[in-house]
Amino acid sequence: MVTRFKDVTPEGGVIELVVWRVPEPAPPATHGCKYRAAYAVGGVRVVGFDHERGKGDHCHIAGRERPYAFTTVARLVEDFIAAVDAVRSAT
Repeated sequence: MVTRFKDVTPEGGVIELVVWRVPEPAPPATHGCKYRAAYAVGGVRVVGFDHERGKGDHCHIAGRERPYAFTTVARLVEDFIAAVDAVRSAT
């Protein structure tokens, strides 16, 4: 395990991120990390970042899936928190 955190927001949303190392990259990625990050409200994912074999790195924001350019774990955490903050401040 590289990092893991979970928090519950004052309005009841759940923010969770887990990153772990894998012995070999899961194609099409060339990095050795797997991860899942989600912000959910009322059991519905509002923001998500993950890596899926065959699909690669991608994010889900406000119901839209987009490619995500994973570079480092620190950058992933920053990008995820920024996306969560943006969604939370828009509501």
